Amino acid sequence: MRCRIRGDRMLRRPLAGRDRAYRCVMDDEQGFPVIRQTVLDTTDPRKLAEFYRQLFGLRYRPGDEPPASGQPDTRGQDWLVLRNPAGGAALAFQKIAELAWATWPDGPVPQQLHLDSTVPTRADLDVQHERALALGARLLADRSDDPAEPLRVYADPAGHPFCIFVG
Repeated sequence: MRCRIRGDRMLRRPLAGRDRAYRCVMDDEQGFPVIRQTVLDTTDPRKLAEFYRQLFGLRYRPGDEPPASGQPDTRGQDWLVLRNPAGGAALAFQKIAELAWATWPDGPVPQQLHLDSTVPTRADLDVQHERALALGARLLADRSDDPAEPLRVYADPAGHPFCIFVG
């Protein structure tokens, strides 16, 4: 039986908002943390946030939107958050002074993590391929003709690998 908890109390009624995702299984009475967001290091938080905002249709967290034309980008200097309008996973971008590009699949700089995304059909894979390239992605591997698992691997403008699968 599924249950929801707040603090050390089990609740049988649904919780709203942030508490909704914190659930437990009745027989072990243990809750689990919920992943809030994946944070990507970058030397330019606004540039990378814009890339993923356009690629995935995400929205800025209130207050993180780009400034009006000609205004300084004080919010985009060190940390930005994008949210999924449908709920679920979010991305954040943290400024660092230097970033060594991953040399995936070989080389001295391994990928630290990568993002996987899916589209429903091979035709959608091709459409998103063109979009990713137009937004500044770099194609690293093309397995779009793989009958079992068609996919393409890219590097974002900061060099982080990400994949688009059919599935």
